[in-house]
Amino acid sequence: MTSVELHIDNAPDGVERSAAVFKALADPVRLSLYLAIRKALPGSICVCDLPDFDLSQATISHHLRKLREAGLVSSRRQGTWVHYTAQEGVFELAVDSVV
Repeated sequence: MTSVELHIDNAPDGVERSAAVFKALADPVRLSLYLAIRKALPGSICVCDLPDFDLSQATISHHLRKLREAGLVSSRRQGTWVHYTAQEGVFELAVDSVV
């Protein structure tokens, strides 16, 4: 698991980082997945317990990868399953950078 840089401000990098967060959450499926993962805080949630939205496993994996790339969630393998954890503060800092 890699740590996520949480410093977001009005510098171009901060704006780009915020845009990446909002872009990841702009998709309704990704937003729903993120909210489900976030509800598990301070713990994690198994991918097997996430809603499937009647989508293929490959499609759900694609959406989860986009959330990881945006720094919103991290993942760790535990046996057969992957567990996801919301990265605390990432969403809030993105919002704070634009208000």
